[in-house]
Amino acid sequence: MLTPLRIDRLFPALAALALLSGPAVAQGGPPPGGAPAGPTEVGVMELTLEPVARSYTIPGRAVAFEETQVRPRVGGVVTEILYSPGRQVEVGTPLFRLDSASYEAARSSAEAMVAKAEAVLNAAETTLTRLERLEGTGATTADVDSARASVAEARADVQSAEADLQIAESELSWTEIASPISGIADVSQVSVGDLVTAGQTDALTTITRLDPIYVDMTEPSSRILSMRDDIDSGALTVNDKLQVSLTLESGKVYSGTGTLVSPGFAVSSTTGTVGIRFQFDNPRRMILPGMFVRGEVVLGTSDAILVPQRAATRGRDGTLTAWVVGEGSLAEQVSLTESGSFENAWIITSGVAEGDQLIVDGLSNLRAGAEVSPVPVTLDADGVVSDAAEAAPADAVAPAPAEAAPTEASE
Repeated sequence: MLTPLRIDRLFPALAALALLSGPAVAQGGPPPGGAPAGPTEVGVMELTLEPVARSYTIPGRAVAFEETQVRPRVGGVVTEILYSPGRQVEVGTPLFRLDSASYEAARSSAEAMVAKAEAVLNAAETTLTRLERLEGTGATTADVDSARASVAEARADVQSAEADLQIAESELSWTEIASPISGIADVSQVSVGDLVTAGQTDALTTITRLDPIYVDMTEPSSRILSMRDDIDSGALTVNDKLQVSLTLESGKVYSGTGTLVSPGFAVSSTTGTVGIRFQFDNPRRMILPGMFVRGEVVLGTSDAILVPQRAATRGRDGTLTAWVVGEGSLAEQVSLTESGSFENAWIITSGVAEGDQLIVDGLSNLRAGAEVSPVPVTLDADGVVSDAAEAAPADAVAPAPAEAAPTEASE
């Protein structure tokens, strides 16, 4: 059997172990009193005023450039449908044909009335000529005046008959219903054999012109007033021509650019917005009437300070903050006021000034008042940070430790 370990022998062993391990533990800890940690290295960018395109995103809706509902101008039975739905038609393209028998008869009757009135006029003029020769001998002045009145009445009858003939010919031509505009013809709303009437409520079909196409956008009146204040103060330089681009419902950016048609001159009493109309080329018919779109309107340019979005933080209350290098190389958190975004940066109106050093890298665990060591850095288009050493050619940069080791060895 093993002899039990006596307690009086255990205490000296524990004491010896403590003496042996004490220096080792003390050797792995921090130096007595603690050494200063030193400034935190951060990447900074110097803020400058830059020309920024002032753009606004506003909602819009597509409207047909031209759209007409085709209705008959005379009544009759539909005898033919002369077009194919969904096809392009031009001005004057026949669409429908109505039964024209009654209108042909009316035209023949009007022609007969014209011939009759002309015959009466010829007889009256012959009588007037004969009486004028006999005036004073075989005819009195009263007879001549009466003959002149008869000629004038006959001429009026001829004009009336010719007007009736013109109406009859027009009504006959209206039995063939043609397209008043160029565009895409919709499906026919009537069939052969249907009876239609002049000026009826229901349209026979609809013709829509899709190229070009209008886009009506709405802008809050308050923002329009703000734009005018910026223009008057010189903070905004307006372009000679507005640049407008569209984003379709699918999220795809439309390739064509628009031109301003009407800036709008009235504010809606219900929405407080002003309607602005733009015109876009639409050769591929990508934009259809009624489609909702988003318009990006570039009004002009203004000088502004840009803060990369990766360097700013949005709080729960909506406050936008960033870190800058303050006096004494101490980190300072500032609140920013922005007026929109440009590419991958916020457009700042207050909170920082030109020449401030914005901290864009090394933001983790940064505290207000902490001492920092600023290192100039740059940001590429993707927001990736790189310093001067990384930007230099690879063969011109060599790691410092790799150079130091051979030097010591050679000595």
